[in-house]
Amino acid sequence: MATQEHIEIVKSTIPVLEEHGTQITKVFYKNMFADHPELLDIFNKTNQQQGRQQTALAMTVLAAAKHIENLAVLLPQVKQIGHKHRALQIQPEHYPIVGKYLLGAIKEVLGDAATDDIIEAWADAYNDIASVFIQVEKQMYANAAWQGFVPFTVSNKQIIATDIAVFYVKPKTNNDNHTQQAIDLDKLTLNAGQYITVKTHPADSDNLALRHYSLCSTNTDNGISFAVRRDNRNAHHGLVSNYLHDNVNIGDEILLSAPAGDFQLQPELITQNNIPLVLISAGVGITPVLAMLETQIHSNPNRPIIWAYACQNNAHHAFADEVEQLLAQADNVEKHIFYSEDGQRLDDTWLASLPKPADVYVCGSMPFMESIIDGLHALEHGKDSVHYEPFGPKMSLGG
Repeated sequence: MATQEHIEIVKSTIPVLEEHGTQITKVFYKNMFADHPELLDIFNKTNQQQGRQQTALAMTVLAAAKHIENLAVLLPQVKQIGHKHRALQIQPEHYPIVGKYLLGAIKEVLGDAATDDIIEAWADAYNDIASVFIQVEKQMYANAAWQGFVPFTVSNKQIIATDIAVFYVKPKTNNDNHTQQAIDLDKLTLNAGQYITVKTHPADSDNLALRHYSLCSTNTDNGISFAVRRDNRNAHHGLVSNYLHDNVNIGDEILLSAPAGDFQLQPELITQNNIPLVLISAGVGITPVLAMLETQIHSNPNRPIIWAYACQNNAHHAFADEVEQLLAQADNVEKHIFYSEDGQRLDDTWLASLPKPADVYVCGSMPFMESIIDGLHALEHGKDSVHYEPFGPKMSLGG
């Protein structure tokens, strides 16, 4: 455990981390991957290329330095990251590797300014931080519906909008009709807002590729369902999403880790009718909030619901029929659809019409998320009332 002297030294490095944090994390990833290319099987190359992972790690390190005397303050963020780590199967033995290259990156970027005392202090601090993560993730592994990546069979695949496919999967059975791990869909509890993690090895990739995809529903009658958008925008080729669209079909095997994630409805508010539920999404970001809508209506259809969805046009409008059927079962509903091709924008003007207090859930692309969250906070919607699940490292949004 870090001594008080080391705590003070770590806190003294906060201005340096604010100035050089992202540079340090860039060097960290470069050196770690050079020496441990096997870790490329875990990390998302797209997030690396776009700088999201480096920014997220830099913010995490900075937050840890600021709260090194009381790391419990960071438990909500630790749990958010821990869900991702458990889904990706990050293990305790990975933490010493990360620590080694993080300290090395601090020394490389800061040069002589990174004295032996600073490196020693940060080594102790990192061990404390790693211990918190390991303990949190240990409980998550214990609570997981199954361990590791398990083979499932694609039982159905449906195109529900331009470039969006829904996959339905069921546990794969052996010849003796027993799964490798006993996964009983009838007894499996799914929570709206959770995601599963798919492990693939696309032919045009040197490494395994893992991606998170949100659950469409908590109902498992037809299997576990999740949606995938083909990604070819802005000269970006979605490695896993395109692979799933083009190469994975009914009857094929797919590897999944157990559902994870903390983007979930506040259970204490589901039964209340005085705080409206606001569900805001764009594109394939509709997936987790669709499951939330299903949960809310099946639990309490009397609660006021405001549904807002943005996409390019009618052809890109995902789950239109499913949403209509669910909203028809609710007693107090507002529905707002925004097609960008028609010049319609889900912007600050519309956000200003939302009631306060409200329980708000947002999901979409990173730019969409940043715009909506900034707008809601500017309108004085409290941070505790705005919940989000970006498709990328969560800490990069300042959470």
